[in-house]
Amino acid sequence: MRNLLTLAGLLLLSCTPALAADEMFTRTAVFGVRYEMIIFALMLVGVAIFYTKTRQVAILGLLALCFYKYEFSDGFSVITKLFGYTDADGNFVSGSWRTYLNLILMLPGFAVLASIFEHSRFPDILPRYLPAGIAGSMLLLIMIFALSTFLDNIAAAMIGCTIAAAIFKGKVHIGYVAAICAAANAGGAGSVVGDTTTTLIWIYGKDPLVLAHAFLPASVAILIVAFFAAHQQKKYAALTTEVPEGVKVDKKKLLVVALILVGAIGFNYFLELPAIGIWLAIIIGMFLTKINLKAAVDSYDSTVFLVALVFCAELVPIESVPDASILSTLAIGFVSAVFNNIPLTQLCLIKGGYDWPLISYAVGFGGSMIWFGSSAGVAVCDKFPKARSFMNWLRYGWHIPFAFVVGFGVYLLVMGWDPMKGNPPDQMPEPISYSESIGNERIHHDAALPETVETDEAAPTAQ
Repeated sequence: MRNLLTLAGLLLLSCTPALAADEMFTRTAVFGVRYEMIIFALMLVGVAIFYTKTRQVAILGLLALCFYKYEFSDGFSVITKLFGYTDADGNFVSGSWRTYLNLILMLPGFAVLASIFEHSRFPDILPRYLPAGIAGSMLLLIMIFALSTFLDNIAAAMIGCTIAAAIFKGKVHIGYVAAICAAANAGGAGSVVGDTTTTLIWIYGKDPLVLAHAFLPASVAILIVAFFAAHQQKKYAALTTEVPEGVKVDKKKLLVVALILVGAIGFNYFLELPAIGIWLAIIIGMFLTKINLKAAVDSYDSTVFLVALVFCAELVPIESVPDASILSTLAIGFVSAVFNNIPLTQLCLIKGGYDWPLISYAVGFGGSMIWFGSSAGVAVCDKFPKARSFMNWLRYGWHIPFAFVVGFGVYLLVMGWDPMKGNPPDQMPEPISYSESIGNERIHHDAALPETVETDEAAPTAQ
């Protein structure tokens, strides 16, 4: 619980500015902390404590946030939030309906994918191609990492969970479950098609070849995680190369799995709607082989929780992120463990001046530190519900924050801090000194002028 409160405190402190003494209690904040942030932090504490009732806690948090926003925020509307609006200048501001349509359909769709893959019997013969013991356990995590470079991290995580359940006979250690999540997130850190955050950075104009530098810290991190998680798994239930007799792989089901993956990748690339491609492929697959849709129904709780959590994060107003520096990027990685990484990435893009491969690694892999910090974490906990315990995830997945920091340090040693690379000409930041990059000095030397101070003192106190 102390670790949870520390993370919640970091989230609150890093996302809210300091206020003057006479502004401690206002209509929107208390002690400089927005009420929305307080509600969101309490919801996260509730999720950690009542981890067997995460859906109910998330819904209560969402209702509380919506009630506050409608009651105390002028012009707030869920409809405009989802479907967009026209601003004062006549420009249309698009809503976030695509994100939520994908979230609502992707987790059930990939649950069906995992079920089809499992019933194809291919996972049952996989031990034949994996080395026994620790090497095989490590290789599986590296395979998940590789899959996630071109697949959505949810798909890579679900496929990894299905294989792990088969080769370890259903006995998968919580530390290894956390490692599957970490591998799925690490693989997408350097690929502009492997994670929503890297896709956002790419769309904003950053060089995808430069973003690929994030594979350096991600590779280091996943090797560390794989080493420790494989040892945990060996003590719990070792991998063996024994394959049951008479196992026959259903090639039609494997074909449907391939169709689903192609549909997800294709519709994501052309329409940014991978969920539509997934379900079209499932419908086509129903004409080829028997598909049990019960897996989609069983993922109801996790889907509602994920959608509610992401929407709550979007309702929390974080007007700014810290000035771009090494320390602020490291902090953003830890904040990403409890806060949705999509709005964090958008804010970093607006702020500018970051080392983009490093921020991609931070917001991507950083979400693995807690199970609800990423959609991949929610997906693996849907397959292995025992991993939903916040304390167990931290206790047995301790190697993830350790690997995150080591990977972060390796990147700085090899690549250095370079916010200039990968930017188009119209987005080039101003160069900063090393002292500024590590947070010893203010990056923007814009101290208030005397007349500005006088104006501020003369301004009426916020009520």
